[in-house]
This record gives sequence, C-alpha cells and structure tokens, in this order.
Amino acid sequence: MDEHRNLSVEQRIRNLHIRRKEILSFPAEKALDAILDHPQSSALVHSFPEEDFYFLIHDIGVEDCIELLSLASQGQWEYILDVEVWNRDRLSMNSVTKWLDLLLKADPTRLIKWFLEDKTEFVELYLYKNMEVVIREHDQDPSDLGEGFFTLDDVFYIRFIDFPYDHEVKDRELRDVSVSEFLNRLADYDYAVYQRVMLEIPTVASSEGEEEAFRLRNVRLAEKGFMPFEEAIGIYQSLKPEKFRTQTKKLIEKKEENQGHFLPMPQYPLGMIKEDSFFTRALQQIEAGDILQQLQAEFAGLCNQIISADQNLIREREALRKIVRKACGYLSIGLERLSSEDGKEPDMNYNAAMIKKFPLSRIFRLGYGLALELKWKAEQWREQSWFEKEGLPLSFWGEEWLGVLGGVLIKKPLFFDNYETGVIYREFASSEDIRITGSVLDRIIAFDNLLSLTGIEIENIPDRFMTFKSFVLTLWVRHYLGLAEELIPLEPEEFRHFFDDLWSGSEKPRKTKLSMKESFLNWLSDKTGSDAYDITRNAGETLEDIFNEIESEYGEVSGKDIDPRYIHLFLLNKT
Repeated sequence: MDEHRNLSVEQRIRNLHIRRKEILSFPAEKALDAILDHPQSSALVHSFPEEDFYFLIHDIGVEDCIELLSLASQGQWEYILDVEVWNRDRLSMNSVTKWLDLLLKADPTRLIKWFLEDKTEFVELYLYKNMEVVIREHDQDPSDLGEGFFTLDDVFYIRFIDFPYDHEVKDRELRDVSVSEFLNRLADYDYAVYQRVMLEIPTVASSEGEEEAFRLRNVRLAEKGFMPFEEAIGIYQSLKPEKFRTQTKKLIEKKEENQGHFLPMPQYPLGMIKEDSFFTRALQQIEAGDILQQLQAEFAGLCNQIISADQNLIREREALRKIVRKACGYLSIGLERLSSEDGKEPDMNYNAAMIKKFPLSRIFRLGYGLALELKWKAEQWREQSWFEKEGLPLSFWGEEWLGVLGGVLIKKPLFFDNYETGVIYREFASSEDIRITGSVLDRIIAFDNLLSLTGIEIENIPDRFMTFKSFVLTLWVRHYLGLAEELIPLEPEEFRHFFDDLWSGSEKPRKTKLSMKESFLNWLSDKTGSDAYDITRNAGETLEDIFNEIESEYGEVSGKDIDPRYIHLFLLNKT
C-alpha cells in the first residue's frame, strides 16, 4: 500500500514537472490560463523554482498575476522581495510599497501571518522610514498633535512622512493607502500585536536593521548563485590554461536510479540556449538524468553570478536571454581553448567530458580570459602608440577599426558586430570572434608602427574627420604631384590631376593602375625607411583594402565631377 502511494506521489511529481516545462514555453497570456485551469494549480505554482516563477510573473505582467501570487509559496514571495526591493545595499522603499500593495491584494491574511512569523524586523524598518507614531496621553486633545495624524484606536496616532527618511516617494497615494490597509488588517488580526508594533516602530535602529536585512538577503541569494558583488565579480578574472587543471575538480553527485529526477531546477536559463555552439553540442552528448540536471542547476547558478557581477536587475526573458548567450558564448570559447591546448580537433565527446569534470565557472573564466587578453593588448599598445603620442582621437582609425577598438578598450570587452546580427556590439560568442578581433587589432598595431616611422609630427589636425587612410593617401598624393610633403589639404584642381592618373582604362567601374599602387608602396618605403617586402608582409592586407575602397567609392566618378564635400579618403580643401 505504501509502495503504491509512493509511486502515485512520484507520478504526480513527474506530471507537474512535465506540465511546468510546457508552460514555460508558452506565450505569457497562455501560460497564465494554463496554470489557473490546472486541477492542482496551487501545487503546480509551488513546483516552479523561485527564479522561474519570478520571470514568469514578469513575462505575464505583475499586475495581472494577483491570482498567481495568491497561490505562490512564501519562499517564492521572499525571492521576489530579495530581488526586487534592493538597490545594491540599500532598500528601495518605492519597490517595497509596490510589492506590499500587490501581496495585500493577493492574500492579505497570509501576508500578515508571514509578517508576524518571519518578516517583523523588515516590515517595521519599512514602517519606521515612512511614518511617525505618537501616543496620545489620556488628557491630551488630538488636535494638539498637529495636522495629518490619524488613528485606529484613539491611542496610537500615525502620520505619514511628507519627506521620508533618505528617499523620495514616487506614488504617495499608493504608499498611504497600502500602509493604512496593512495596519488595519494587522489590528483586526491581533490588536495586541498591533500595539506592540506601534511601540516598537519609534525604537527601530534603522542602519543596523537594514544592514542585517541585507546580510540575510545575500545569504539566501548566494544559495542560488547570486553572490555579493565583491565575490561575484570574480567570474571575470582571467584563468590561464596551465592553472585550469590544478584546481579542484567538481563533484558530480551520483543518485540512485529513478531518484530525484524531478526536483524543481530552474528551467529558464538552459531552456533559452538556442544558438549552435561548442557548449550546446557538448550538452547534447550527455544523457538525460541526474548529471544533466546538476549541470542545469550549475548553469543557472553561473547565470545568476553573472547577473550579480553585472549588477543588473533582470526581469524579462530577453534580458535573461542576453545573460544566457553571454554564459554560453564564453563557455564555448573556453571549451575551444581547452581543445586547442590539448592539441585536439573539435570533439564533442571530449567537451562533454570537460563540462562534467570541471566547474562551468572555471571554463567561463578560461574563455573570458581570451577577451581580456585582447583588452590588455590594446591598452598596452595604446599607451605607447604613435597615434596617442600625436594626440589623435580614436576616430583616426576609421569607422570599422574604431568600432573594434571601442569594443576591446571598455571595462568589459565586447565584440564589434556592426549590426550583422542587429546590434553594434555583443558579447564574444566563439573563438572565431576572438580571432577576428585579434586580427584587426594586429593590423591596427602594424599600421601604427608603420606610421610612426614616417617621422611626421602632427601639430594641427587639418580635418576633424581625418583618418589614417586620408592621412597617408594625402601625403602620398602631395609627393606624387611634387608638392610640399606636409599635411595640408589638396586643392580640388590639384587633386583632379592625380585622379586622372590613378585609373587604368576608361571602362567603369575603373581599376587602379598597378603602377600607381607600386608608386604608393615605393613612397611609403622611402618615407619609413622600411623594405617594401616587409611593408607588404605586415600591412599588405590593409593597403589592399585601402585601394579596394578607393575603387568602390570613386571608380564610377569622372574627374570633372569631383565634389570635395563627398571625398573622404583624401584631404581636400572644401572652401
């Protein structure tokens, strides 16, 4: 009989697990109806991990989730408050007001009980910061207390603070109505407790109370991977491959067959991985079961640590999806780095073994380390670069190279996507992103080194839109025309003489004469004192791109139609 009952319980748990996964894939409005129509709606809501429930109500809209909040467990309530009502280490009183109002609407009686059992100090701190309490003496006229006071019992008189303690009330009416409702329900529930609370409010030690509430909140969130910022930021510490394996391997808990497969692990993070990558392909090699479930919990914890380190409040699916992409991307880069360090070809079974053997946070740091190395390389070069010594802005390197430099020189480096996927910057997602960025950085450094050999000192920038292309091309044209080799804009007529000599043939789009390319290379060799072969080896791709751009921009243009306003690859006098 007991065995039959246990199987029945296990089956119910299994069914809730399956239904929960289905609901998380539904659109918001359909998810709400599916939960409320479920024959065991309360059990279904309770089966949601706190993180998934939090994202679910924000997907639906918290104002539309009063029924779900009424079905939620106190653990789910507490997680919501832990995430919502803190601004770093300070309580956000306006957020507390918002959630006090919502929970009063959801289940006022349970809220009062929760307050009395677990949240007394927290709520008293909130009340202390939003109202003052005065006890009327038996022979004192209420009018003597001043304006704005009200009472529930003719003993304790309450007045909401117009300029509350260390914060500004965004919705004063909501605050006043919600607190009044709370106090009325508390007095109705237990008048003796109400009196005790009124006596305690003026004695609240605000700073100590807030500090203790913040500490307890951090303890609860740390269990889910939401570490304090000073600890969470460690996820962005670079980890070298040689140190990777010297640290402790993770412990995979072995469970008995058919035990524990349906514990409420967060579904949102892992379920949002859509892109094909080394990490997702490695996960596909792992059979469903306890190990995959533990990896799911570990991945959710990693995402939570990233959220803590970035100090972002993540409510919507799209915001969480960006965190998931970030985690997935650097895990993939880390796995690729492990493969290359071990001299292996990409092998998904090998990668699967790595994510089972080593903590995901360590693999993430291994991948993120490559992005940091690009950042450090760019910073080190910039400190001693020619363009920096000449006082030139980053825009000197042109739009594309400026984008790459702008991405790697910020605090947390990003990949310059240039709207290929709809955004200008995104997180690095693969070793190919690292390679592309590193290649561009190498080209910038090589060309900067080449320009440093010209011996030209820039006293005044002749054009605020000058780039390395217009800089070097203008100097070459002035040399070609026999003009003074100074950084002085060309007159339009001077430029037309050069322009007519530039092209091979008359058929459009025209191509640059080979002799003109050779002239440019020879001039650059003479100017820098470098061998033409060395220039071609170190900067040949850049030089070829410059001439391709000249052909693309001006190959269809006749010399007589040149308008200085639309010429940006050469410095022309536009007046």
